[in-house]
Amino acid sequence: MAEPITAEHARREDPAWRRWGPYLSERAWGTVREDYSADGDAWSSFPHDQARSRAYRWSEDGLGGICDEDQHLCLAFAFWNGVDPILKERIFGLTGDQGNHGEDAKELWWYLDSTPSHSWMRWRYVYPQAAFPYEDLRATNAARDRTQPEYELLDTGIFAEDRYWEVTVDYAKGAPEDLCLRVSVTNRGPDAAVLHLLPTLWFRNRWSWDPDVARPRITATSGGGLMAADAGRPTMVLTHAGPAATAAPRSLFCDNETNRRRIFPDSPTAVPYPKDGIADHVLSGGTSPTVNPQLTGTKAALWYTLAVPAGVTQEVHLRLRDTSTLAADRPELATVLAQREQEADAFYATLAPGADPDEQRILRQALAGMLWSKQFYHLDVARWLDGDPGQPVPPAQRLTGRNHGWRHLSNRDIISMPDTWEYPWYAAWDLAFHAIALAHVDPGFAKGQLRLIMREWYMHPAGKLPAYEWNFDDVNPPVHAIATLAVFEIDGGRDREWLVRMFHKLLLSFTWWANVKDPEGNNLFGGGFLGMDNVGPFDRSAPLPDGLTLEQADGTGWMALYCLSMLEIALVLARQDRAYEDVAVKFFEHFVLIAEAINAHGLWDEADGFYYDRVRRPADGEAWPVRVRSMTGLIPLCAVAAADSVDTAHLHEFNRRVADYLQRHPEARAFVRPAEDGKSMLMALVGHDRLPRVIERIADPAEFLSPHGLRALSAAYRGRPFEFWIGGEMTASVDYEPAESTTPLFGGNSNWRGPIWFPVNHLVVGALGRYASRLGPATFEYPRGSGRRCTLEEIRADLQDRLIAIFRRDADGQRPVLASYPGMPAAWADNVPFHEYFHGDTGAGLGACHQTGWTGLVADLIISAHRAG
Repeated sequence: MAEPITAEHARREDPAWRRWGPYLSERAWGTVREDYSADGDAWSSFPHDQARSRAYRWSEDGLGGICDEDQHLCLAFAFWNGVDPILKERIFGLTGDQGNHGEDAKELWWYLDSTPSHSWMRWRYVYPQAAFPYEDLRATNAARDRTQPEYELLDTGIFAEDRYWEVTVDYAKGAPEDLCLRVSVTNRGPDAAVLHLLPTLWFRNRWSWDPDVARPRITATSGGGLMAADAGRPTMVLTHAGPAATAAPRSLFCDNETNRRRIFPDSPTAVPYPKDGIADHVLSGGTSPTVNPQLTGTKAALWYTLAVPAGVTQEVHLRLRDTSTLAADRPELATVLAQREQEADAFYATLAPGADPDEQRILRQALAGMLWSKQFYHLDVARWLDGDPGQPVPPAQRLTGRNHGWRHLSNRDIISMPDTWEYPWYAAWDLAFHAIALAHVDPGFAKGQLRLIMREWYMHPAGKLPAYEWNFDDVNPPVHAIATLAVFEIDGGRDREWLVRMFHKLLLSFTWWANVKDPEGNNLFGGGFLGMDNVGPFDRSAPLPDGLTLEQADGTGWMALYCLSMLEIALVLARQDRAYEDVAVKFFEHFVLIAEAINAHGLWDEADGFYYDRVRRPADGEAWPVRVRSMTGLIPLCAVAAADSVDTAHLHEFNRRVADYLQRHPEARAFVRPAEDGKSMLMALVGHDRLPRVIERIADPAEFLSPHGLRALSAAYRGRPFEFWIGGEMTASVDYEPAESTTPLFGGNSNWRGPIWFPVNHLVVGALGRYASRLGPATFEYPRGSGRRCTLEEIRADLQDRLIAIFRRDADGQRPVLASYPGMPAAWADNVPFHEYFHGDTGAGLGACHQTGWTGLVADLIISAHRAG
């Protein structure tokens, strides 16, 4: 069936429409990029308190902002309620050391809508009318330990009697270089109040770090607007566009330069009107001489003072345009806004037409969050290590410290990020899952992201992918092959050239894994923590003592899945180029070797019917299974592929080699079922004899099955911790923790000891579907103890529904995800957050509160559910 075409379907293919977008992070302070300290403590090197006064080196941040794709010019919003000690220019939160469960944003905002081309976007923020409780949030969280919940903004009582401002910003493009803005300011409180609103335009500071960059300028226009001129780029003008009832704003100017008097008081030089000049001027009531009276600078704002009666909404309209198009005949701002919103409605109506209005809302907001999380990311590691011309030389320690082995890495791109505040940097395995969801709305961008992470200036010359900014050397699961296959299929299986390019780079990465993470050549793989942080009883990313090695069930399962994904890609490519048959044979045989190793050499426990990691001493071969039932033991279930017999019928060399291999190795039939009787070929790490044992664990509410998906750790350890013993000594333990982690092991706001995580649940759902396509009517008790028999397809569909139900209104009208927001005003109930992970018993949102990245996979589940229906 041909893809339905709307105006947005056509627009998303035009690069000009992508030039401006929400590429401005909510946080740039406290990142590795901005850390030039000797000890590598990024949070302390550039804290929130300095962000308003100190120029950034690599990127910018702001509230509800946009920028061009090179982040030369930025536009965002600042607010002041008249009582705060600082202007609200960026999201506030606690650092990793300040939060009792790691870093955490302490504000409330939502990404409510966006089209792929960003022709239409909506952002919403709620701002207290009383003084923002900065110190209360810091002090109360500091006084709590890991056994206590985080102290959130709602807990402070700051929103009592609805005394807050609700600010909604709508963006609509009249043309690629014509941005129409509507800022709706609602006084939700019982009394009239005043809000200071400052749309702010500024240039990213490039001139301080690069002497060849000419300084751009922002100046006042005769009509009270702001004109931004930068050599070699379009001159843009920001103008007040009404409505008539809104008083014209004042123009304020300063420079995007560090306030050296405040940040570096011993510095001999100072900028007359530094970065915080506008803020200081507003806070002084317009009396301080900290803004440039010549009405020029590299940062400027339009200062609106809005007196709003209780319960009333006032609007401010703005337009940012290329000055060369000012004479062009363009529709009125209100017309553009209405038209683009209607076009967005039409676009999203094509995705899951059978979904009810609530699921449509969830789908649209999940994808909106992902599209708003497309961020400009800039880092040249060699220059970061060595320093910039004319700037202080970085400490010598950094030359042998964090990321020093990644000198080739040079990033300056728009990248899909997990989150715009807590994770304002790309993460390799997160990005692979992002691409699957994004492919439904923007396959071109999804394909480009997967290819980007494989490019020569990202991938290490040895074939390793950069994990994430805090440590590019960490090892993430190799999921890019399965993501490549999924995106190719979602895109209609048409872009063979892209698939070939990806396959070649995936070969390099596979070779790195095979050479480095299977050091003994026994097809049992390690890898380290593999993204699952504290899932085990000890830190899997650290070397074990006494020369012990760790053979990992998940590492081995990931590599088996990698083999099968590469096999499937090779079979697709072999339809037109028979040379890929040879590679398909290679991956078939490698998969079988891994399957035999994990099942016959110690990682399968016959008594428990489960896969476990194993600690082994190579010197004498003695081994100790780590018998903790966790998601690491379910990853092998995901290594399954069903190759359609029609697809391989003409691949005679491949079919002959598979038949010959199975004849010589009949034991491999435990993992390979050839195509027969019209049924597809099935290759599975978990053989048909062991599958019922694993399904039994999945189906057990006392273990993995929760009302909202599969837990990362079996609930069997609730109150009965697993203990790991070596040589008669207990060396570690792990217990079921359905919410925030109480252990500092791989600390921060990440916990795999019981909560529900979307990426691995999504993989299990997909794997059950592949099993079901081959095994058909076979049934299993589900849930365990219910006496009910279900097919694998019915189990798959039920798990999918449980995951979607985290966000959906239940019979009582409540969304489980919002259980983390006690006391939340009812008016916010349809602003759906997409958290990093979810409570293992209740489904409440936990971790990063805006990590729409891999949790955006709920969009893929909703679309799949209704296409299947």
